Amino acid sequence: MADIIQRDGTWSFEADAVRLVPGRDKGVGLLRRTLGEVTVPLEAVAGVSFEPGRKSGRLRLRLRDGADPLLQVTRGRLPDAQDPYQLAVDADRHGVAEYVAEEIRTALLLEQVPATPVDRYLLPGPPVPVSASAGDGTAGFDGEHVRLEWNWKTEEAKAAAGTRVLALADIGSVEWHPAAGLENGYLRFHVRAAATKAPPKYDPNAVELYGFKKDPLMALVAAAVQARLPHPSAPAPADAPLRAPGPGAQAAPPAESDHDALLRRLRELGELHRSGVLTDEEFTVAKQAVLKRL
Repeated sequence: MADIIQRDGTWSFEADAVRLVPGRDKGVGLLRRTLGEVTVPLEAVAGVSFEPGRKSGRLRLRLRDGADPLLQVTRGRLPDAQDPYQLAVDADRHGVAEYVAEEIRTALLLEQVPATPVDRYLLPGPPVPVSASAGDGTAGFDGEHVRLEWNWKTEEAKAAAGTRVLALADIGSVEWHPAAGLENGYLRFHVRAAATKAPPKYDPNAVELYGFKKDPLMALVAAAVQARLPHPSAPAPADAPLRAPGPGAQAAPPAESDHDALLRRLRELGELHRSGVLTDEEFTVAKQAVLKRL
Protein backbone atom coordinates (compact mmCIF):
# COMPACT_ATOMS: atom_id res chain seq x y z
CA MET A 1 0.00 0.00 0.00
CA ALA A 2 1.19 3.52 -0.80
CA ASP A 3 -0.43 6.70 0.45
CA ILE A 4 0.15 10.43 0.79
CA ILE A 5 -1.68 12.70 3.24
CA GLN A 6 -1.88 16.42 2.50
CA ARG A 7 -4.05 19.37 3.51
CA ASP A 8 -5.54 19.15 0.01
CA GLY A 9 -6.54 15.52 0.50
CA THR A 10 -5.33 11.94 0.81
CA TRP A 11 -4.48 9.42 -1.90
CA SER A 12 -4.20 5.74 -0.98
CA PHE A 13 -3.21 3.07 -3.46
CA GLU A 14 -3.70 -0.65 -2.98
CA ALA A 15 -3.35 -3.43 -5.52
CA ASP A 16 -6.52 -2.80 -7.50
CA ALA A 17 -7.73 0.73 -6.74
CA VAL A 18 -6.76 4.31 -5.91
CA ARG A 19 -8.79 5.90 -3.11
CA LEU A 20 -9.06 9.70 -3.28
CA VAL A 21 -10.32 11.62 -0.25
CA PRO A 22 -10.64 15.44 -0.40
CA GLY A 23 -9.08 17.48 2.39
CA ARG A 24 -10.66 20.22 4.47
CA ASP A 25 -8.30 23.00 3.44
CA LYS A 26 -9.97 26.21 2.25
CA GLY A 27 -8.41 25.68 -1.18
CA VAL A 28 -10.37 22.46 -1.77
CA GLY A 29 -13.16 23.17 -4.23
CA LEU A 30 -16.84 22.81 -3.34
CA LEU A 31 -17.38 20.11 -5.96
CA ARG A 32 -14.62 17.93 -4.49
CA ARG A 33 -15.89 18.39 -0.95
CA THR A 34 -19.47 17.58 -1.95
CA LEU A 35 -18.53 14.57 -4.08
CA GLY A 36 -16.45 13.15 -1.23
CA GLU A 37 -14.36 9.99 -1.44
CA VAL A 38 -13.81 8.51 -4.89
CA THR A 39 -12.50 4.99 -5.45
CA VAL A 40 -10.92 4.55 -8.87
CA PRO A 41 -10.42 0.94 -10.02
CA LEU A 42 -7.00 0.33 -11.53
CA GLU A 43 -8.58 -0.70 -14.83
CA ALA A 44 -9.95 2.87 -15.19
CA VAL A 45 -6.51 4.51 -14.89
CA ALA A 46 -4.62 5.55 -18.02
CA GLY A 47 -1.63 7.09 -16.22
CA VAL A 48 -0.36 9.20 -13.36
CA SER A 49 2.09 12.08 -13.17
CA PHE A 50 3.70 14.29 -10.56
CA GLU A 51 4.60 17.87 -11.42
CA PRO A 52 7.05 19.29 -8.85
CA GLY A 53 7.08 23.02 -8.13
CA ARG A 54 9.17 25.40 -6.08
CA LYS A 55 6.54 25.78 -3.34
CA SER A 56 4.19 22.92 -4.12
CA GLY A 57 3.69 20.17 -6.66
CA ARG A 58 0.68 18.44 -8.12
CA LEU A 59 -0.25 14.78 -8.51
CA ARG A 60 -2.52 14.09 -11.47
CA LEU A 61 -4.40 10.87 -12.11
CA ARG A 62 -5.37 10.46 -15.76
CA LEU A 63 -8.37 8.24 -16.44
CA ARG A 64 -9.12 6.33 -19.61
CA ASP A 65 -11.44 8.23 -21.94
CA GLY A 66 -15.04 7.30 -21.24
CA ALA A 67 -14.35 5.69 -17.85
CA ASP A 68 -15.90 8.39 -15.65
CA PRO A 69 -19.28 10.10 -16.29
CA LEU A 70 -18.09 13.23 -14.44
CA LEU A 71 -15.14 13.71 -16.77
CA GLN A 72 -17.35 12.76 -19.73
CA VAL A 73 -19.76 15.61 -19.04
CA THR A 74 -17.26 18.25 -17.91
CA ARG A 75 -14.83 17.60 -20.80
CA GLY A 76 -11.72 19.09 -19.21
CA ARG A 77 -13.48 22.27 -18.05
CA LEU A 78 -13.07 21.70 -14.30
CA PRO A 79 -10.59 24.06 -12.63
CA ASP A 80 -7.80 22.47 -10.60
CA ALA A 81 -9.46 23.19 -7.24
CA GLN A 82 -12.61 21.31 -8.31
CA ASP A 83 -10.92 18.35 -10.07
CA PRO A 84 -11.11 15.23 -7.85
CA TYR A 85 -8.22 13.63 -9.77
CA GLN A 86 -5.61 16.21 -8.74
CA LEU A 87 -3.78 16.67 -5.44
CA ALA A 88 -1.69 19.66 -4.36
CA VAL A 89 1.53 18.42 -2.68
CA ASP A 90 3.67 20.41 -0.24
CA ALA A 91 7.35 20.86 -1.13
CA ASP A 92 8.57 18.60 1.68
CA ARG A 93 6.42 15.70 0.44
CA HIS A 94 7.57 15.60 -3.18
CA GLY A 95 9.48 12.37 -2.59
CA VAL A 96 6.37 10.66 -1.23
CA ALA A 97 4.35 11.87 -4.22
CA GLU A 98 6.92 10.44 -6.63
CA TYR A 99 6.79 7.12 -4.77
CA VAL A 100 2.98 6.93 -4.95
CA ALA A 101 3.04 7.78 -8.66
CA GLU A 102 5.69 5.13 -9.34
CA GLU A 103 3.72 2.47 -7.44
CA ILE A 104 0.65 3.17 -9.57
CA ARG A 105 2.72 3.09 -12.78
CA THR A 106 4.25 -0.26 -11.81
CA ALA A 107 0.84 -1.75 -11.10
CA LEU A 108 -0.46 -0.53 -14.47
CA LEU A 109 2.51 -2.21 -16.15
CA LEU A 110 2.21 -5.49 -14.26
CA GLU A 111 -1.54 -5.70 -14.83
CA GLN A 112 -1.11 -4.57 -18.44
CA VAL A 113 -3.90 -1.99 -18.14
CA PRO A 114 -4.25 -0.28 -21.53
CA ALA A 115 -4.60 3.48 -21.83
CA THR A 116 -7.18 3.12 -24.58
CA PRO A 117 -10.75 4.52 -24.37
CA VAL A 118 -13.52 2.35 -22.94
CA ASP A 119 -17.10 1.79 -24.07
CA ARG A 120 -18.64 1.55 -20.60
CA TYR A 121 -18.39 3.56 -17.41
CA LEU A 122 -15.94 2.10 -14.90
CA LEU A 123 -16.95 4.56 -12.16
CA PRO A 124 -20.56 4.92 -10.95
CA GLY A 125 -20.78 8.70 -10.95
CA PRO A 126 -22.22 10.81 -8.09
CA PRO A 127 -24.78 9.04 -5.88
CA VAL A 128 -28.46 9.95 -6.14
CA PRO A 129 -30.55 11.74 -5.13
CA VAL A 130 -28.47 14.79 -5.95
CA SER A 131 -29.52 18.44 -6.12
CA ALA A 132 -27.90 21.82 -6.68
CA SER A 133 -29.12 25.42 -6.59
CA ALA A 134 -27.24 27.95 -8.69
CA GLY A 135 -27.83 30.50 -11.41
CA ASP A 136 -31.52 30.87 -12.24
CA GLY A 137 -32.78 27.60 -10.79
CA THR A 138 -32.46 24.34 -8.88
CA ALA A 139 -31.77 21.01 -10.58
CA GLY A 140 -32.37 17.70 -8.87
CA PHE A 141 -32.13 14.08 -10.00
CA ASP A 142 -33.47 11.02 -8.17
CA GLY A 143 -32.24 8.36 -10.58
CA GLU A 144 -35.38 8.38 -12.71
CA HIS A 145 -36.48 12.00 -13.11
CA VAL A 146 -34.82 15.40 -13.42
CA ARG A 147 -36.64 18.23 -11.65
CA LEU A 148 -35.99 21.87 -12.59
CA GLU A 149 -37.35 24.65 -10.36
CA TRP A 150 -36.94 28.37 -10.99
CA ASN A 151 -36.04 31.33 -8.76
CA TRP A 152 -36.49 35.10 -8.91
CA LYS A 153 -33.62 35.47 -11.40
CA THR A 154 -35.31 33.29 -14.04
CA GLU A 155 -36.44 34.95 -17.24
CA GLU A 156 -40.22 35.43 -17.07
CA ALA A 157 -40.94 33.52 -20.27
CA LYS A 158 -39.12 30.45 -18.91
CA ALA A 159 -40.52 30.69 -15.39
CA ALA A 160 -44.07 30.90 -16.75
CA ALA A 161 -43.88 27.24 -17.78
CA GLY A 162 -43.45 26.30 -14.13
CA THR A 163 -41.45 23.45 -12.62
CA ARG A 164 -40.13 20.98 -15.18
CA VAL A 165 -40.01 17.22 -14.57
CA LEU A 166 -38.09 15.24 -17.20
CA ALA A 167 -38.11 11.45 -17.32
CA LEU A 168 -34.67 9.92 -17.78
CA ALA A 169 -36.02 7.88 -20.70
CA ASP A 170 -36.81 11.12 -22.55
CA ILE A 171 -33.34 12.65 -22.14
CA GLY A 172 -30.99 12.13 -25.07
CA SER A 173 -27.93 13.92 -23.66
CA VAL A 174 -26.81 16.42 -21.04
CA GLU A 175 -24.38 19.37 -21.25
CA TRP A 176 -22.56 21.37 -18.59
CA HIS A 177 -20.58 24.49 -19.41
CA PRO A 178 -19.07 26.75 -16.74
CA ALA A 179 -19.30 30.52 -17.06
CA ALA A 180 -16.25 31.96 -18.83
CA GLY A 181 -15.39 35.64 -18.94
CA LEU A 182 -18.51 37.61 -19.85
CA GLU A 183 -20.36 34.52 -21.07
CA ASN A 184 -22.71 32.69 -18.73
CA GLY A 185 -22.57 28.94 -18.37
CA TYR A 186 -25.39 26.44 -18.28
CA LEU A 187 -26.66 22.97 -17.47
CA ARG A 188 -28.86 21.79 -20.34
CA PHE A 189 -30.87 18.60 -20.86
CA HIS A 190 -31.58 17.68 -24.46
CA VAL A 191 -35.03 16.12 -24.62
CA ARG A 192 -35.55 13.89 -27.65
CA ALA A 193 -39.03 15.12 -28.51
CA ALA A 194 -38.42 18.79 -27.73
CA ALA A 195 -35.24 19.91 -29.46
CA THR A 196 -34.66 23.67 -29.23
CA LYS A 197 -32.01 26.19 -30.24
CA ALA A 198 -33.10 28.71 -27.60
CA PRO A 199 -30.29 30.06 -25.42
CA PRO A 200 -30.21 28.68 -21.85
CA LYS A 201 -31.74 31.90 -20.56
CA TYR A 202 -35.00 30.98 -22.32
CA ASP A 203 -34.72 27.19 -22.56
CA PRO A 204 -37.09 25.52 -20.04
CA ASN A 205 -34.81 22.46 -20.04
CA ALA A 206 -31.71 24.42 -19.03
CA VAL A 207 -30.37 26.21 -15.96
CA GLU A 208 -28.33 29.33 -16.70
CA LEU A 209 -25.16 29.77 -14.61
CA TYR A 210 -23.53 33.08 -13.75
CA GLY A 211 -20.12 31.99 -12.47
CA PHE A 212 -20.82 31.92 -8.74
CA LYS A 213 -19.46 29.60 -6.07
CA LYS A 214 -22.12 26.87 -6.33
CA ASP A 215 -22.06 26.58 -10.13
CA PRO A 216 -19.72 23.53 -10.14
CA LEU A 217 -22.30 21.53 -8.16
CA MET A 218 -24.46 21.51 -11.28
CA ALA A 219 -21.75 19.31 -12.81
CA LEU A 220 -22.57 16.65 -10.20
CA VAL A 221 -26.22 16.63 -11.29
CA ALA A 222 -25.10 16.40 -14.93
CA ALA A 223 -22.71 13.52 -14.15
CA ALA A 224 -25.36 11.58 -12.21
CA VAL A 225 -27.66 11.76 -15.24
CA GLN A 226 -24.81 11.00 -17.67
CA ALA A 227 -23.95 7.83 -15.71
CA ARG A 228 -27.44 6.48 -16.39
CA LEU A 229 -27.59 7.31 -20.09
CA PRO A 230 -26.20 4.92 -22.72
CA HIS A 231 -22.45 5.25 -22.97
CA PRO A 232 -21.53 7.36 -26.05
CA SER A 233 -19.08 4.68 -27.24
CA ALA A 234 -21.19 1.63 -26.41
CA PRO A 235 -21.62 -0.74 -29.37
CA ALA A 236 -24.99 -0.43 -31.08
CA PRO A 237 -27.41 -3.26 -30.27
CA ALA A 238 -27.76 -5.86 -32.97
CA ASP A 239 -30.82 -5.23 -35.12
CA ALA A 240 -31.14 -8.81 -36.34
CA PRO A 241 -31.14 -12.08 -34.38
CA LEU A 242 -28.09 -14.26 -34.57
CA ARG A 243 -28.13 -16.74 -37.43
CA ALA A 244 -26.58 -20.16 -37.69
CA PRO A 245 -23.41 -20.13 -39.82
CA GLY A 246 -24.03 -20.99 -43.46
CA PRO A 247 -22.33 -23.74 -45.43
CA GLY A 248 -18.58 -23.30 -45.52
CA ALA A 249 -18.56 -20.70 -42.72
CA GLN A 250 -15.83 -21.07 -40.09
CA ALA A 251 -16.86 -21.47 -36.49
CA ALA A 252 -15.64 -18.88 -33.99
CA PRO A 253 -12.50 -19.99 -32.16
CA PRO A 254 -13.13 -21.34 -28.65
CA ALA A 255 -12.69 -18.88 -25.80
CA GLU A 256 -9.36 -19.00 -24.06
CA SER A 257 -9.53 -20.87 -20.74
CA ASP A 258 -8.38 -19.27 -17.49
CA HIS A 259 -5.48 -21.74 -17.32
CA ASP A 260 -4.30 -20.90 -20.83
CA ALA A 261 -4.63 -17.17 -20.11
CA LEU A 262 -2.44 -17.47 -17.01
CA LEU A 263 0.20 -19.44 -18.92
CA ARG A 264 0.19 -16.76 -21.60
CA ARG A 265 0.59 -14.13 -18.88
CA LEU A 266 3.65 -15.93 -17.53
CA ARG A 267 5.23 -15.93 -20.98
CA GLU A 268 4.54 -12.21 -21.38
CA LEU A 269 6.10 -11.45 -17.98
CA GLY A 270 9.16 -13.51 -18.96
CA GLU A 271 9.53 -11.47 -22.15
CA LEU A 272 9.23 -8.19 -20.20
CA HIS A 273 11.88 -9.42 -17.77
CA ARG A 274 14.30 -10.49 -20.49
CA SER A 275 13.90 -7.17 -22.30
CA GLY A 276 14.71 -5.24 -19.12
CA VAL A 277 11.27 -3.66 -18.62
CA LEU A 278 10.80 -5.54 -15.32
CA THR A 279 13.49 -5.77 -12.66
CA ASP A 280 14.30 -9.12 -11.03
CA GLU A 281 12.24 -8.17 -7.98
CA GLU A 282 9.25 -6.98 -10.01
CA PHE A 283 9.32 -10.12 -12.14
CA THR A 284 9.45 -12.38 -9.07
CA VAL A 285 6.49 -10.64 -7.42
CA ALA A 286 4.39 -10.68 -10.58
CA LYS A 287 5.24 -14.33 -11.35
CA GLN A 288 4.28 -15.46 -7.84
CA ALA A 289 0.96 -13.64 -8.12
CA VAL A 290 0.17 -15.50 -11.36
CA LEU A 291 1.31 -18.89 -10.04
CA LYS A 292 -1.01 -18.56 -7.06
CA ARG A 293 -3.94 -18.38 -9.48
CA LEU A 294 -2.97 -21.50 -11.45
